[in-house]
Amino acid sequence: MSISLNNLRTNANSLPRRSLLKAATAAAFAAPVAAFAAELVAPDYRIKNKRIHQSIMGWTYNPMPTPELAKHCKEIGLIAMEGVDAKTYPMIRELGLSVSLVGSHGFTKGPFNPANHAACAKALNDGIDLAASVNCKNVITFTGMREPGISDEAGAKNCVDLWKSVMAHAEQKKINLCLEHLNSRDNTHPMKGHPGYFGDHVDFCVDLIKRVGSPNMKLLFDIYHVQIMDGDIIRRLRLHKDYIAHIHTAGVPGRGELVDTQELNYPAIMRAILEIGYDGYVAQEFIPTWPDKVLALRHAASVCDV
Repeated sequence: MSISLNNLRTNANSLPRRSLLKAATAAAFAAPVAAFAAELVAPDYRIKNKRIHQSIMGWTYNPMPTPELAKHCKEIGLIAMEGVDAKTYPMIRELGLSVSLVGSHGFTKGPFNPANHAACAKALNDGIDLAASVNCKNVITFTGMREPGISDEAGAKNCVDLWKSVMAHAEQKKINLCLEHLNSRDNTHPMKGHPGYFGDHVDFCVDLIKRVGSPNMKLLFDIYHVQIMDGDIIRRLRLHKDYIAHIHTAGVPGRGELVDTQELNYPAIMRAILEIGYDGYVAQEFIPTWPDKVLALRHAASVCDV
């Protein structure tokens, strides 16, 4: 089977996800994909500039065990991890890595519906306590999904009321609640898009944050989700710089590696992040498609190491 390098570049992100490819065909692609990847990053690349504080959202590398992923992060030069079981936090910290973001409630059953408030409040308060105990500044929160019988106006008020109810605890512990905007357009994969999610426009999420009225209510600016729903990434980074406390990456539209077959210019975005004075974490949250997943992480680290 013969494949040109140019054709491979065009399809590098999509090839490994084609479910109809048989094992023999997949094997035929593995070697040229590996060659393509090797052209993009040295196999021993390690973060050099360190101006972007890089982390990783660990769920994207499942089923790789967290200890194995943590060792690769340390070797590449990432300085933190998130999106992993809290039971692994001691191991992560023993390696000299930080915890960059602590979880709370999920993105489906959020404060949009007041029936979820008790569970969300408990999850957020527990997350605040856990974050404080591991010297992490940020706990994630979500709006939840729209639900029948609840208007957008009522849902917005429900969200703000819930966040206000836990804000005194967050302020006392010096922890930020970071509201993540998610796209509602992509329905191809349960972690590529979230149809029905209420907080699906980043400017609206910032409006909700302003309504809470606390310096500890912040925005998780997920570049992947913002690009799909709203675009204008660099302008929005500048516009919302006072509210951004955490950032996620991924290639668009496929949520794969940060390669030039995707539509975002990540080096330019990283320079804009530095320009606005942001000094928090930038967590890699792409879903790796290359056969060598560690090389994919090494490549992403190099792209963001401006």
